[in-house]
Amino acid sequence: MKTTLAVLLATGLLAQPLIASAPPYTSEAPIAYMKDLSSGAVLYDKGGQTRIPPASMAKMMTAHVAFRLIQKGDLKLDTKFTVRPETWQQWHGPKAGSTMFLSAGEQVSVENLLHGIVTLSGNDACVVLAEGIAGTEQAFVALMNEEGKRLGLKNSHFGTSNGWPDEGVTYVTAEDLAALAQATIEETPDLYKRFYATKSFTWGQTMGGSAIEQANRNPILGKISGADGLKTGHTQEAGYGFTGSAEQDGRRLVMVVAGLDSFNGRIAESVRFMDWGFKAWKAQPLFKKGQTVETAEVQLGSATTVPLVAPQNLAVTLPRTASADVQVKVVYTGPIKAPIAKGQQIAQLIVQTHDTAPQVMPLVAGEDVAEAGMFGRLWNGLKSLFG
Repeated sequence: MKTTLAVLLATGLLAQPLIASAPPYTSEAPIAYMKDLSSGAVLYDKGGQTRIPPASMAKMMTAHVAFRLIQKGDLKLDTKFTVRPETWQQWHGPKAGSTMFLSAGEQVSVENLLHGIVTLSGNDACVVLAEGIAGTEQAFVALMNEEGKRLGLKNSHFGTSNGWPDEGVTYVTAEDLAALAQATIEETPDLYKRFYATKSFTWGQTMGGSAIEQANRNPILGKISGADGLKTGHTQEAGYGFTGSAEQDGRRLVMVVAGLDSFNGRIAESVRFMDWGFKAWKAQPLFKKGQTVETAEVQLGSATTVPLVAPQNLAVTLPRTASADVQVKVVYTGPIKAPIAKGQQIAQLIVQTHDTAPQVMPLVAGEDVAEAGMFGRLWNGLKSLFG
């Protein structure tokens, strides 16, 4: 019979009471959310579960779906898609919002379309990419929603590939946007780095024949050390929003702000918010990569236990002025049935502090455990009977 086991660990962090409470912060944004991906700690949550229109932040899902197709080998960066005249007609001119300045009949590579989406926020680029991948925009939107389900985005739904207002069909939450950002960063790291930190991109020509260069609208690029993504959004309905990420000294933060009332207000709040996340909080190391944290019981295996190890350096996020007062426990459903592969996630490390929700981190098997043969099962059974 399998049961969920929780093992409380004695660590060097359980020494002194906390000196300071969670660092105070008052966001200017109606919606604000921040998560430390290095520990899983939610550092700030103001309306994080409230459904909101994402505007162009929906393009993060369009890029994410394309990134995964590229990573799986189902889509190539040098594949070219043709801009349909009907698509151009719908998505050019001042009424079509932000644009890559594509031309009807033009053949554009997937790589350039992704730059047009991520850097330029081109509504036209999204639809051309969607039609090229799935045949129609709505067929691609179905892929977006399938991916949302895979990622566990329970309060998000997509109706378009570019986040254009659609009478409430498209909605997200700040919590889900942060989860989407995390998935892109962790599941497709090379493509994330290749596209999201681009400072500007040139495509199209003016009536006079000059090349059109547009800057990345990311308000923290060049202003926060380690900033490298993700996406802004703005419509009259949604206000000004931004989902952003930066990494400093091994700590990666993801932030979301939404509903701000001005372009400059978005810049100021995004920089201030991310700066607070790094300066007001610190990472307290727990276990080094590869270090054995605990052992778990194994059922019907060639060994009766398996070491639970840290898959990367693990740390808890604490207020920078606080001493460490944390409770650390290992949780798994056991005994764990063999076979078990080295590196397979089979347990969780849960860290509880006074100032954050529980911080949950993965633990993996430190070695392979094969399924036991008949003799091995009998031997293990005898050992369990006689201690």
